[in-house]
Amino acid sequence: MDPYYLYIDRDSIFHRLDPRTKMLLLLVTFVLVFISLNPLYLLAILLLVLLAGYVAGVLVNLRRIRFVLFMITLVTIVLWSLFQQGTTPLFWIIERESVVYAVSVAIRIDTMVIAGLIFLSITRNEDIAMALVRIGVPYRFAFVVSTALRLVPTIASTTTTITQAQRSRGLDLDTGGPIQRIKNYIPLLIPVFISTIRSTNIFSMALESKGFGAMPSRTYYLQLKMVGRDFVVIFIALGLLVFIISARILGYL
Repeated sequence: MDPYYLYIDRDSIFHRLDPRTKMLLLLVTFVLVFISLNPLYLLAILLLVLLAGYVAGVLVNLRRIRFVLFMITLVTIVLWSLFQQGTTPLFWIIERESVVYAVSVAIRIDTMVIAGLIFLSITRNEDIAMALVRIGVPYRFAFVVSTALRLVPTIASTTTTITQAQRSRGLDLDTGGPIQRIKNYIPLLIPVFISTIRSTNIFSMALESKGFGAMPSRTYYLQLKMVGRDFVVIFIALGLLVFIISARILGYL
């Protein structure tokens, strides 16, 4: 597994799904978390997402963003607990309703982040671009999305390389408090920025030399085909969505 890319090659049922089906599952997940702010309901959706990640064998990627998830949860709970209005005093200026709302919002955001992470862990960039084309998105836009997904790991790899090079030259990045450590990394920004610009320029020249966009229509090596399991998963996902929306309309959520 490439340490800078999220995709994990597994032979799971989720990996074998058509990328359009995976996109629909991601969209359904995003819709589900916005249907209700009931913390138990949102927790159930989160557990369902984690179960899908476990079946796909990609939960190992959660270790990469554990600090981000922790900070999102902490900051969300603290801020919403302080600024959201409630009616039942809990302690100090915090109301019970504010805490419940804050926890619900934190679970909602974490669920969306984890769902997106799982999607990128089970779907190759090429499949994402091809799926966008198949649903009617212009190829140029699909190519931009695919390139952007590749750009982040490329910048991370470049940053690691430059950091190791500067450490070998005696740059101390580990001394001092948190603020000082942030300042220690400032000298790395310029070489990372220049390296990224240079790579982007080379990439653009490569595209021009290969005649990117010269023809109004194009052929594709990668071909997508939805099979029976895709339609079964789509039916289950849409059925769950309709059921949850109906429960919300009827007042059960």
